[in-house]
Amino acid sequence: METYAIIKSGGKQLRVTPGSRVIVEKLETPVGQAVEINDILFVRTDKGTQIGKPNVAGASVTAEVVAQDRGEKVIVFKKRSKKGYKKTQGHRQYETELLIKEIKAS
Repeated sequence: METYAIIKSGGKQLRVTPGSRVIVEKLETPVGQAVEINDILFVRTDKGTQIGKPNVAGASVTAEVVAQDRGEKVIVFKKRSKKGYKKTQGHRQYETELLIKEIKAS
């Protein structure tokens, strides 16, 4: 049985397994340092399944910050018909790439 957890980071829910890499909203942690995530919604291990209400008590996920990057550019185009108004903007969201090291369940 595969060990995995569902975590909440940056308003999104992600399914993570040990050894996997995930991209989350920017975290204020330098590259190479460890991060402990405590917003765990669901954990499945060899011992069984734990479902949080809303979080699993005593569970945590340890990850290492691999990179601090920016995502792909999103083009924002605004136009008002028959008014001669056009505006183009670009946006790149800051992201953090994490390497999941360990999933601990209580």
